[in-house]
Amino acid sequence: MLEVRDINVYYGNIHAVKDISFDVNEGEIVTLVGANGAGKSTILKTISGLIRSKTGSVSFAHEKIDHVSPHAIVQRGLAQVPEGRRVFAQMSVQENLEMGHYTQPGRKMGKRIDDIFAHFPRLFERRKQLAGTLSGGEQQMLAMGRAMMSRPKLLMLDEPSMGLAPLLVEQIFAMIKSLNEVGVTILLVEQNAHMALNIADRGYVLETGRIVLVDSAKSLRENDAVRKAYLGG
Repeated sequence: MLEVRDINVYYGNIHAVKDISFDVNEGEIVTLVGANGAGKSTILKTISGLIRSKTGSVSFAHEKIDHVSPHAIVQRGLAQVPEGRRVFAQMSVQENLEMGHYTQPGRKMGKRIDDIFAHFPRLFERRKQLAGTLSGGEQQMLAMGRAMMSRPKLLMLDEPSMGLAPLLVEQIFAMIKSLNEVGVTILLVEQNAHMALNIADRGYVLETGRIVLVDSAKSLRENDAVRKAYLGG
């Protein structure tokens, strides 16, 4: 479903992403694991069209999208939940969800919002509340729900557990798994490698902008070097 080939991304003179290539197959959960500064978020932004690679290509559903505008990429079925949630704080939960529907002109919104509320019952309870007054976990649910309003075939999540208490992290990851089970392919960037590898099918380990290891999630969990670096021994 997603093919990334030989991308190189620079911030000025800083070579942030170096010759990155990877695939995400339909129906998978694939995770990118690495420390802060490894290039994980930059890769997602490049796929979303927010940053441009100097080389290589990005293809989604067998069509190149590396020169497609970000909103057109969303229209094609690829959505991103950004790091830090970035909800519209002065808008209600329902209004935030409605904003996620803007790439779907002519399609009925009410049924889609009902579907999102079914996946995220807490959002239904808070639907009239200003997004800025929600807890961190609720804001993460809202950011995920807003992205799902665009009916994505592939959902990219950037650090969904950031700043959340352990119990909320478990709830968020259970929701990610449930979205995958209803047919949404997932590309997950996550510093909590333990949680990410527990739900993923495959993983890529990044260090300083390069992929250094590729394997099934099970094999990565059992890899001594990965355990020592990312799983607490």
